[in-house]
Amino acid sequence: MASCQLLPMLLDNKKIFNYPHQASQSLSFIPSLSNLMDEPVRIDKWLWAVRLFKTRTLATEECKKGRVTIEGISVKPSRVPKPGDIIKVRKNPITYSYKVVAITGKRVGAKLAHEFVLDITSPEELKILEIRQQMSSFDRDRGSGRPTKKDRRDLDRFQDQD
Repeated sequence: MASCQLLPMLLDNKKIFNYPHQASQSLSFIPSLSNLMDEPVRIDKWLWAVRLFKTRTLATEECKKGRVTIEGISVKPSRVPKPGDIIKVRKNPITYSYKVVAITGKRVGAKLAHEFVLDITSPEELKILEIRQQMSSFDRDRGSGRPTKKDRRDLDRFQDQD
């Protein structure tokens, strides 16, 4: 919390900022200082801010469908996450697990997202995803007809590797 003590010093220092509104504007670009405000942030906004969902609407819909859980309990989009919470997000075919490190309401860049969320998804779940991606490369389009002799041999070789 040393940075909480730094904030009043920066705001009081007249050499750095000529006008009070400049101080608040310039500090909003510093992620470690702008996120110190202890405002409650909804879980749908936090999921969007740490880039687990592309849009906030998608995050809200997933919460409403019961695909987002905290400690095994499905949550409403208005639930407020706390640091240390384990959040599970079900995206077929696997369930991702994340630990809340810090709270933010502003969308952060991909490079900074790891400061707010920790991916603790089990390796078994990730293996399922990897296998699913390999299998999708052999999916045939509906109505494309029977596989050729070469396609069938490729499928047999792939299935024998397992």
